Amino acid sequence: MKNLVLILLAMLALVKCTGQDSKIKLRETKFKNNQKMELATIGGGCFWCVESCFTMLKGVESVTSGYSGGHKDYPTYEEVCTGNTGHAEVVQIKFDPSVISFSQLLEVFWFLHDPTTLNRQGNDIGTQYRSSIFYHSETQKSEAEASLKVSEARQQWPGKYVTEIVPFVKFWPAEAYHQGYYKTNPTQPYCSAVVGPKIQKFKKHFGELNMLKAE
Repeated sequence: MKNLVLILLAMLALVKCTGQDSKIKLRETKFKNNQKMELATIGGGCFWCVESCFTMLKGVESVTSGYSGGHKDYPTYEEVCTGNTGHAEVVQIKFDPSVISFSQLLEVFWFLHDPTTLNRQGNDIGTQYRSSIFYHSETQKSEAEASLKVSEARQQWPGKYVTEIVPFVKFWPAEAYHQGYYKTNPTQPYCSAVVGPKIQKFKKHFGELNMLKAE
């Protein structure tokens, strides 16, 4: 009888502990899910490079390549490449503003592309490669305008900036094969000649500023 009582008490304690563990895990999950995240949507030329770099930043939860700013619903890559959809190649960044601010994301944005060339980045020519910031709030609009003025005034890129700052309307994710493209295709000719060197320059600069995630 004594053994039976001990067994029952042990089972009761186990159930109680398991229940407490579940509550703790539930609270932890709830806290994590309540973490306030924000979105930033920007275009700085080919999204393969832009996506790869922003993904490395501390405070960035996810980066999705896609299309924005045009009039065509559900655009395909081939359609966007014609320049007839009005869309720009962009990335949509989900980030934690308590770790990295929108203004800091814009510092990376100015570093990664030339905002003085209209509808062009290097040999990539067309409205789909335009420099653009699609703001999600009036605060983002103000910060984008201020950031542009500061970067232009110090001539981070010599010349007049042509970056468009317009309200965000709709984001269309690009095809699956574009997501994480450089990571899976580092030896593709464009990636090895253009994207790779830019990523190395980015890693050196922002690594020294301690803004990159641990590899």
